[in-house]
Amino acid sequence: MQFLVFALTYPFIWLFSRLPMRILYIKSDIFFFLIYYVFRYRKNVVLENLRLAFPEKSEAERKKISRNFFKHFTDLFMESVKAFSISEKEILKRYTYKNPELVNDFTKQGKSIALVAAHQANWEWSISLPLVLEGKVNGAYTKLGNTYFEKAVRSSREKFGVSGYKTSETVKGMQRNFAEKTQGLYILLSDQSPQVHKTFYWSTFFGVKVPIHTGAEMLAKKFDLVVINYVTRKVKRGYYETEFQLITETPKEFDNYQITDKYLRLTERNIIQQPELYLWSHKRFKHRNSFDEWQKMRASKQKTKK
Repeated sequence: MQFLVFALTYPFIWLFSRLPMRILYIKSDIFFFLIYYVFRYRKNVVLENLRLAFPEKSEAERKKISRNFFKHFTDLFMESVKAFSISEKEILKRYTYKNPELVNDFTKQGKSIALVAAHQANWEWSISLPLVLEGKVNGAYTKLGNTYFEKAVRSSREKFGVSGYKTSETVKGMQRNFAEKTQGLYILLSDQSPQVHKTFYWSTFFGVKVPIHTGAEMLAKKFDLVVINYVTRKVKRGYYETEFQLITETPKEFDNYQITDKYLRLTERNIIQQPELYLWSHKRFKHRNSFDEWQKMRASKQKTKK
């Protein structure tokens, strides 16, 4: 059954990806109309996220951001499809890097690097990172249920040199590289909302107290990784520029969660610059009322250990 589903759908995806961008954006406009005005896909989720993140803005301002988000969202979908067939020449024209020398200078020093980022603008086209960065670029991915699509998607994401590894194997892969003294650059998207029972730390995101992923900081300290954020901004439709921002080159000198907080504040500032480009369709603040529950859960576990 998996092969049948793949055989019936993948050829259309591939052919679709071969269309010129101008045609894909026409289709994006059609999808935007259907998603935003007809099906109203997650409109309430987006508006609720924006209400919590920007309480100082008027309802009209938040609705404008929401509408612009959905216009970008359908563009992003088309650009993700285009990634299956986009050439090296075209992606380097449409997805440029402002200061890759910041990363490359640390690579030349023999440093391994954690490249942290949020789901902002177009993260799918960051598969082009190996075209401008020196050193081996590794990217974590979540395994798909369909093994045939899994192979196709992984092949697409690795075609410019990214070495893919399952999210569950991230630590093992780093441990192996560390033991073999193999240098690496690790892409870590770090703005997901963790499950409450797996949370170690709570902080504020746009003033709202939520559970925070701390994996990037823990790995940086364990393996002495330079931590560099990369943020992508839209220059115009179909064209992006990515900037690298140093968080720290000495992670072990920071107290626990200080690096995570630096990343959060930086992410907030980057989102504020172009709020419509952030992935608001996910429930970013869904656990905001669960802090007391988490404290009780943690106290219970500590009591049990005693």
